[in-house]
Amino acid sequence: MSARGRVPLWPHDGSRRPAFAIEPAPGQESVWDYPRPPRLAPDEREVSIVAAGVEVARTRRAMRLLETASPPTFYLHPDDIDLRLLVPASGASYCEWKGEARYWSVAVPGATFDRVAWSYPSPEPAFGALAGWIGFYPSPLECTVDGVRVLPQPGRFYAGWVTPDVVGPFKGEPGTGGW
Repeated sequence: MSARGRVPLWPHDGSRRPAFAIEPAPGQESVWDYPRPPRLAPDEREVSIVAAGVEVARTRRAMRLLETASPPTFYLHPDDIDLRLLVPASGASYCEWKGEARYWSVAVPGATFDRVAWSYPSPEPAFGALAGWIGFYPSPLECTVDGVRVLPQPGRFYAGWVTPDVVGPFKGEPGTGGW
């Protein structure tokens, strides 16, 4: 409840899985158990990003951002990215938790992928660990986690990475506009 006694517009905060959520099998996570505000979690699985057959990044030290109703968003340290392939892109956005994001395009021989990455040069203090790290939209890039191809989170706005170890339903799927 808000200070004025009204029900908040977004009642889900990871403290109680809603009845419509898919029950995770052993080895899976429910995105409905992720917190709001989100939290960062280190991930030592091998993460790779490929654009038109060119490796853009590879790491075993990614950070996952875990937020209620969304598949994790993966962030990579700049030392694990071929920064020569990133080109500053126009525009910015603001996240209530992380702050102002700047965007990047990926340019490889014969192809440019516009605004497929972003970073937080000066994130809000609670997410200071993300300063300079870069997130990638899993489409149209080829993103993998331990060799498994990532599917993009439904909806054109979101950047979650859908892997077999997470279950939803996910924000962005048809019918989720009321969440």
